[in-house]
Amino acid sequence: MTELWSFGPVTEADFEPLLALRTEVMREHLERVGRYTPERSRRMFRGHFDEPGTRLILRDGVRVGCVGFRRHDHEIRIDSFYLERRLHGSGLGTTILKALLAEADATGLPVRLQVLTGSPADRLYLRHGFVKLREDEIESFYERLPPS
Repeated sequence: MTELWSFGPVTEADFEPLLALRTEVMREHLERVGRYTPERSRRMFRGHFDEPGTRLILRDGVRVGCVGFRRHDHEIRIDSFYLERRLHGSGLGTTILKALLAEADATGLPVRLQVLTGSPADRLYLRHGFVKLREDEIESFYERLPPS
């Protein structure tokens, strides 16, 4: 069965549902590194949500997540990549990441991102050509160079 998914634009009406999604999938990981409070979570997500490049992830026309894909002069940044927990391990995240990387490759720019240290997302990014540049007790920093 082919899954129909697409990106869509975010609107202010998406903020609260996406914040709730972020909280659901990230809270335990943020608590593990001592970085979760509801206020901090709201502030951090608001900052990313308001940046140009935030996209809805739609499955069969229904909002199931979001991702930030932000083109800068010398890099592409991916952040705020959240999918409903029921879709974790389904392959949808990999499919979406491949689409984002194809889009990035067309620009010839490196892709950079950060994940919480010890996150299961580490494996996803390493499988898709990212190299861990460094990590601290909170975050791991990754880069994927464009194909030569």
